[in-house]
Amino acid sequence: MKDKLQKISDYEWLLPKGVRDRMKVDAKIFANQKIIDAAEDAAVQQLTNVACLPGVLEPVIGLPDMHWGYGLPMGAVGAFDAEEGIISSGLCGFDINCGINLIRTNLTVEEVKAKIKELIPTLFKNVPSGVGAKGPLKLTREELDRVLVEGIDWAIEKGYATKEDKEHTEEKGRMDDADPSKVSDLAKKRGIPQLGTLGAGNHFLEIQEISDIFDEETAKKWGLHGEGSVVIMLHSGSRGFGHQVASDYLKIQEKAVKKYNIWLPDKQLACAPVNSEEGRDYFSAMKCAVNYAFVNRAVMTKWIRDSFEQVFKKDWESMDMKTVYGIAHNIVKLEEHKIGGKGRKVYVHRKGATRSFPETPVLIAGSMGTASYLLKGTETAMEKTFGSSAHGAGRVMSRATAIKKFWGETVREDLEKQGIIAKSTHPKVLSEEAPQAYKDVEAVIETVHQTGISLKVARMKPMGVVKG
Repeated sequence: MKDKLQKISDYEWLLPKGVRDRMKVDAKIFANQKIIDAAEDAAVQQLTNVACLPGVLEPVIGLPDMHWGYGLPMGAVGAFDAEEGIISSGLCGFDINCGINLIRTNLTVEEVKAKIKELIPTLFKNVPSGVGAKGPLKLTREELDRVLVEGIDWAIEKGYATKEDKEHTEEKGRMDDADPSKVSDLAKKRGIPQLGTLGAGNHFLEIQEISDIFDEETAKKWGLHGEGSVVIMLHSGSRGFGHQVASDYLKIQEKAVKKYNIWLPDKQLACAPVNSEEGRDYFSAMKCAVNYAFVNRAVMTKWIRDSFEQVFKKDWESMDMKTVYGIAHNIVKLEEHKIGGKGRKVYVHRKGATRSFPETPVLIAGSMGTASYLLKGTETAMEKTFGSSAHGAGRVMSRATAIKKFWGETVREDLEKQGIIAKSTHPKVLSEEAPQAYKDVEAVIETVHQTGISLKVARMKPMGVVKG
């Protein structure tokens, strides 16, 4: 299918709807030549599959971090009409609201380097991580239901977050109309012990140096302390709770496909009409997982602040450890976008993609050993990508392949030679997350910046990382 791509510019590629039967709309990929050359044909094929679904709107979008995923590639966006379209668990992703919090500090690189070998173990101890990690919170079922409905407001009431954290979080840390009755008992059972935990896989907690400021005015407006200051990037999601919600509704939507006689080019694209009972129930349950993830990151932000207080012997407010922004990936939202010059409500599925609304922060994570970026959203993104941008570097190698190719202890030693202190629950985690398993984040950033769908504000280099 890659051979069908038509080059629009150095950073935009078109898959016209005529390249295969049943495609209702075009697909577009945002990528430079280097990324296109390495792109998987199977991932390109998946974009054309989504372009066949009921109520799909033009175009289906592949972002520069795109790679093959379940149904829809990771690093992709599919938007559907609010009346005639579908909603899909698979097009949202399993780790619902996997996202990033960026926390600023007024600490200098020199101050943090002097304490980094104490700081990383302290964070590793205080922020539970790893597969099936359990946190110190003891929730009842009733308390969990409050988390699912109230989101970050619950965390504020309990002293884990501040009103300022809420103001600097997407959706103000809470999606309305979440309904815990639409969530299975198994999902709740998995969610109760995991609130406030990092998890495993590509989830991380990273201490970063601001190495470059590209937009001084915006950086100042968002409270950054300039080049040579230190920030913390936290990447995690809804843990086993969100995974179970996604798995439960995949089964429900597989039945809905037959019930509503929906033709699918790939059974992984199981879905339901947006206004069906199955569609509405999924949206309500997904919002529960979104709110759980917002609280999960808010609670860990508290653990991070506590850890810095412990190591630096001063309170977090005097270190200006404020939330710059918290964003969501793997999410479905009902938004209004201009289509054909008119405002239209659409269900936007961002899978391994992040919102990029005008003047709002966009966070794109690198891999261990490579830079991450803070950018700002644009009107161009509203016009071209349903207000969306990339979310990270994007994998070029499966976890299984990376484990076979890289030895965890060697990865740790290589990072330490670069001045990066890494700590994980098991060496295998470092193997599967080796920097070489990911695309060149600089190529991803070049693409989103040059196309104007997100503009560079600051570049951050890793100093220390905690992995699950």
